[in-house]
Amino acid sequence: MPEFADVVRRRRMTRDFLPDPIPEGVLEGLVDLAARAPSAGKTQGWHLLVLTGAETARFWDLSLPAAKRPGFRWPGLLRAPVIAIALADPTAYVERYSEPDKARTGLGESVEAWPTPYWTVDGSMSMMTLLLAAQDQGLGALLFGVFNAEAEIREALGIPAALQILGAIALGYRADSTGGTDSTGGSGGRSAPRPRRSPEDIIHHGRW
Repeated sequence: MPEFADVVRRRRMTRDFLPDPIPEGVLEGLVDLAARAPSAGKTQGWHLLVLTGAETARFWDLSLPAAKRPGFRWPGLLRAPVIAIALADPTAYVERYSEPDKARTGLGESVEAWPTPYWTVDGSMSMMTLLLAAQDQGLGALLFGVFNAEAEIREALGIPAALQILGAIALGYRADSTGGTDSTGGSGGRSAPRPRRSPEDIIHHGRW
């Protein structure tokens, strides 16, 4: 089994997938690990809307219409057998912090009472855990924003307006089985050449 540091260092966003389905039970195992990420008040106010088969085709028809695909840089992304849309529920946090053990915080009054939207924070930590779990299982994954046709996607998939769409995760086996960069030329995303910040760039001791 890979060491944790190896899993973190080897994780890459995958943009070229095989169409092979993920074996039964694997996704549930990934989500079980993701559900163990920290959660404010143990609210756990996140969900995954999982699309497979014809459902993924409908998702791409809405977010990347056929007319735009000839110039699309990563056609192998459309072969991913699973698209999981991550959702966060702000109302769940308001309700949780209205309960007696949290009421004194005042965060149960409204969504606006939260200086930091912990539904976004918690959901993001769960998604990161899921990405690492996928790497550990030998799967490829890509987290990407649902910016195009969000209204149409919400309507087509029945996503309630009150839920925040955090992003979508494509899951499947990599076309490049080495687990490194994409097999579409090895360049990854356009941001790949940007240098990674060092600990010295990130850490501030004592005060800013």
